[in-house]
Amino acid sequence: MATYIVGDLHGCFNEFQLLLAQVNYNPSEDELYLTGDLVARGEDSLACLRFVKDPANNAKTVLGNHDLHLLATLLGIKKIKPNDKVDPIFAAEDRAELQNWLRNQPLAIHHPTHEFLLTHAGVSPEWDLSTALACATEAEAVLKSENYADYIAQMYDNKPERWNTNLQGIDRWRYIINAFTRMRFCYTDKRLDFDCKLPIEEAPKELVPWFELDNPLFQSQAILFGHWASLMGNCSRPNIYALDTGCAWGSHLTMLRWEDKKLFTQKRLK
Repeated sequence: MATYIVGDLHGCFNEFQLLLAQVNYNPSEDELYLTGDLVARGEDSLACLRFVKDPANNAKTVLGNHDLHLLATLLGIKKIKPNDKVDPIFAAEDRAELQNWLRNQPLAIHHPTHEFLLTHAGVSPEWDLSTALACATEAEAVLKSENYADYIAQMYDNKPERWNTNLQGIDRWRYIINAFTRMRFCYTDKRLDFDCKLPIEEAPKELVPWFELDNPLFQSQAILFGHWASLMGNCSRPNIYALDTGCAWGSHLTMLRWEDKKLFTQKRLK
């Protein structure tokens, strides 16, 4: 039995299947985890959703920002971006079933045996492990509720930038969602920044990657994340693993086998 974790698929279904074939993935014996952003930019987002949703494939995913944006477009809150290539999802006969399944996926997974923490973008520099898991559960409950569309309609904002236990309602949930699905850089006082998408070496000096901030959790907890393709798998902390390597942007898809930390890659086909 092996545990595999794959970076952002972004609709690159064929590359995903070739990657699984490299390791002879056996869903009856192995475990498969994904860092979110199953959809958008690649050629077959629909196939990615269907594969991960199918219990026979023994796959688990966390929600990414592109997954949440897909929900917003399915709800009519946001317009479809042509470059996302998600039209087949809108025409699919199982559209409603996929939509309902997607909104019920977690923001964070703490592996029961290996104890790694899996999220899409990372973990707020102001949280310890128990806070992170509690916040994930809280926001997940909102997405699972009957009024989830109202929440998603108010999701698109960069405020608040700082965590505060006294945050309530939409401000509290928005911070949680943003930290788990959109975060890259932070200010040294741990405020989140969502404007800078430059490579680390080109970023303003007042900004640092979230994982380089002073949080004891980042030194003690194994954290796996995607989202930040320009890192190309490079992270300054040995126990934090960046797995998005930009397959949809012409590079490659990356898989980590947890037991021996071996990496497997599959180049973009088109």
